[in-house]
Formats: sequence, C-alpha cells, structure tokens
Amino acid sequence: MPAVVRLPQPGPPKFVTHEEHKQLTDSTPLSFRDIPPELYHKEENVQVTFDPPIPDLGSDEKGTLYVIESVLAFTWPSGVGFTIEYPRITLHAVSRGESGPSVYCQLDESAQGPGAPGADEEQDDSEMREMKIIPSNPESVEPIFEVLSLCASFHSDLNDEWEEEGWANEGDGEGVFGTFDGTNEEELSEVGRAALAHLESIIVFPEEIEDEEPPKDALEDADERSDKNGGAKPV
Repeated sequence: MPAVVRLPQPGPPKFVTHEEHKQLTDSTPLSFRDIPPELYHKEENVQVTFDPPIPDLGSDEKGTLYVIESVLAFTWPSGVGFTIEYPRITLHAVSRGESGPSVYCQLDESAQGPGAPGADEEQDDSEMREMKIIPSNPESVEPIFEVLSLCASFHSDLNDEWEEEGWANEGDGEGVFGTFDGTNEEELSEVGRAALAHLESIIVFPEEIEDEEPPKDALEDADERSDKNGGAKPV
C-alpha cells in the first residue's frame, strides 16, 4: 500500500472534536474502540506539494489539513483528498527556506512499509517521497508540527510489535531497525543535519563538581570554637 492513500469518498475521514471525544469517554461506552479518532488540529488554506509528484493528487489549489489521532488527512474544495498513516512519515521538521516556512516530511513509499520484516536496510531513493505542508498563515507552521509530532508518538510502538513477533533478531542477530552512525555512505538530508545539530546543542552534560575548600572565614570560626572548648571539636 502506498504512503499517500486517496480518500475513497469526498470529504475527510470520520473524526470527533476534543469536546465530543470527552463527552463520549465520560459516558462510559460499551467499547472505546467504537469512538471515532480525535481531531487535534484543523488548518484551512493549506498547500501540499509532493516530490516526486503524485498523478491525480497534484494541485496548486489550497485545501484543508486535518491532523487526526489516527491519520494525517487533506482535502481540496472539490472533496478529493488523501490520508497518510503516521508510521509512513519517517521524518518531519520545520523548514524555513526562501519560499517561506513549511512542515517538511519524508514518506516511506516501500511496499512493505516501515519496519516490516524483509525490508532492505538501505532504502532506495525511489521508495521515498518528500512532502511539504505550506499553510497560508506562517504562524501555523509550529502548531502543525507540534500536533503532528504528538499524533506520530501515538504510533511509535510499531517497532516493538515487530520485535515481540521475533522479527527484530533474525538473520545475523542484528535487528531490522538499524542505527545511523554516519558510516556505510549513510547521509542525512539538510533538514536532518539541522535537526541533529539542534539536538546536540541542547544536550547538556553535567560537569564534574570538584571538592571546594571551605572559606577562610569558616576555618577561623572553627578554630575559635575549638579554643573555647578547650581544644575539643564541636559536635
């Protein structure tokens, strides 16, 4: 299944607002699974671009972005739209290029999906697609990024599911999820390098605290008390 899935019918997927979600959960339903996913953010007048382009889903026309608990969705005024499952978004970051601020995403277009057993360790460039979310209001970039990160975190246990089923330790004993170490011709994109530099800049390593000598005044006071007590140290 591709990362970008065309909506089967006009309009966004079914969802409920935060207030509706709270009312439904407070009413103690028979099954919480029957409650539609919650809408975390809705942004109108948004342009979405893909590289490489997607036939029948490319348009300069602006539409509405829905950051839903279950999927990221987008619709044009005609009702045509698409959804993207969060595990397919392998990277997302705030981009501040010359064309203006946007949310930059990399999508996994491999047939098996991210973390699937048998997936190649080095993904071919043809299996990755870039997406830019460009709201008309530049101030909306940060809120969109924040809620996208939050909803993506709800689906971060995909790797754990594969590990529980024994896929993570097959073959030569190494997991199917590799760790980037800058070797084997691995490279970070410009956005990835910027994100890494930011992380390194905010990580603070505590310095070793050396034993400091007590102040001279404290030593003199201790000597005076010792003299008054006949040489005995204060308890």
